[in-house]
Amino acid sequence: MKRLGVLTSGGDAPGMNAAIRAVVRKCIYHNVEIYGIKYGYQGLIEGNIEKLHVGSVGDIIQRGGTKLYSARCPEFKTEEGQRKGIEQLNKFGIEGLIVIGGDGSFRGAQKLTEKGFPCIGVPGTIDNDIAGTDFTIGFDTALNTIIEAIDKIRDTATSHERTYVIEVMGRDAGDLALWAGLADGAETILIPERQDDFEEVISRLKRGVERGKKHSIIILAEGVGSGIEFGEKIKQATNIETRVTVLGHIQRGGSPTAADRVLASRLGAKAVDLLLEGKAGRMVGIQNNKLVDYDIAEILTQKHGIDEGMYQLSKELSI
Repeated sequence: MKRLGVLTSGGDAPGMNAAIRAVVRKCIYHNVEIYGIKYGYQGLIEGNIEKLHVGSVGDIIQRGGTKLYSARCPEFKTEEGQRKGIEQLNKFGIEGLIVIGGDGSFRGAQKLTEKGFPCIGVPGTIDNDIAGTDFTIGFDTALNTIIEAIDKIRDTATSHERTYVIEVMGRDAGDLALWAGLADGAETILIPERQDDFEEVISRLKRGVERGKKHSIIILAEGVGSGIEFGEKIKQATNIETRVTVLGHIQRGGSPTAADRVLASRLGAKAVDLLLEGKAGRMVGIQNNKLVDYDIAEILTQKHGIDEGMYQLSKELSI
């Protein structure tokens, strides 16, 4: 292959720019032309494509978000949308495509591969909800953003002797809530994979009050429910003064951590290697600090699971 393309799709994640940079410079190192597709699959359909150079990715490794932008594209889920995308790729002479994103982005890459156009997926999502890899690009940065926020909230919780419910991202996966809760000593962690009984949460709060505990931190993944509604239920059940903080999209932004920059660089470069080796329909990942790759179709049939040992430890340490 002498000409490749790269796009970012779905929600942005810190470290995507580092992955783009790695793809571009790895291609140029191997004398392969590289084209950036702006606004994900929507830009692909519209032909929003430009050639990238070494200087195109200068000074972006430390930036959050994505230089190539991102957009949702329902049209690409259709046969017609996919056909238009392939026509644009052929028009620009692009022979292989690297897709940086989550499971929705990978489904698009799978469809292109099935239609004969080689694609490689790079997992970029703060939720860390992709099977086949220990970590996804953006997870570590988002986790540290959450921890920093909880540390500040805990200062206020201690000063005013209040219970705080902190809602974090994680519609279908609880890794952000679990890791943040364990790292910050939360009294209760609520995640989609384990629906804790409300009465158990209340009993834990009351036991804390009985032994003189003055404040509590509860981490709630958005997939479990509304933090505001949950906080109101706690207040009604215990008469404990309760406040709620919804962290929202602050979790997506910010300069990526060293861990995310290195991970993104490794995964982006590996994706180029796979295409140059003639492989297609694969996802790159990391397991036990070793780079791996799996069939995207196989990955999409699997579900990322939480670390059961960590979850049990969070219970044992929150007595």
